[in-house]
Amino acid sequence: MAFRTWLEQAAEIASQIVLNGDLFDFWFEYQWGNTRGYDVTLLQLREIVDAGVPITLMGGNHDWWGGKYLREEIGLDFHQDPFITRLAGFKTLLAHGDGLGTGDLRYRAAKLLLRGSITRWAFGILPPALGDLIANGVSHTKDRERAPDAKALERAAALEAWAIKELRAQSDLDLLLLGHTHVPKIIDVGNRQWYINTGDWVYHRSFALLRDGEIPRLIEWKGSIP
Repeated sequence: MAFRTWLEQAAEIASQIVLNGDLFDFWFEYQWGNTRGYDVTLLQLREIVDAGVPITLMGGNHDWWGGKYLREEIGLDFHQDPFITRLAGFKTLLAHGDGLGTGDLRYRAAKLLLRGSITRWAFGILPPALGDLIANGVSHTKDRERAPDAKALERAAALEAWAIKELRAQSDLDLLLLGHTHVPKIIDVGNRQWYINTGDWVYHRSFALLRDGEIPRLIEWKGSIP
């Protein structure tokens, strides 16, 4: 409910909204339907897009399997791979963050399997209720309701190091925007470059605010957008 309130507020003032992955606890577009339980949020997203505010969704490790429905029925600019775009005048590398940086070898191996064409086909022929049940059984979203643990902080540090190195290697970039670790962070790298991890909405309720001619801000939502 809090996220939908924020989304409503953002739609009133923003020229564009970017959602950097894990919008859904799980999302899959099966052959016989889609993941259930998100009708209210999907309708709200569609209404915002129809009102003229474009929404970009970067697929995260929970909702990478989106596709035609999100793009054509909801109208989202849905991406599954990192890409460079311009946001409020900032040349931005946008990525969810999973699989980037060093370490996390178990996840990297699992990622190759879970995103493979054979796995996607096999999972896609399941009845949506069964597929969702399996996915919800392995979800750890409830763990995000408390402060990040040592493992999450270690992963956040690895992503931060990768991001800073990438910014210095691509001097024409202004901003590198990640999520995934659920640990909010903003760093002025120098040379008018910034790294931002937007954190999460379960525990921190944090988001980045970008405005033309202003430096980027990382904000904890407390009921309104400044």
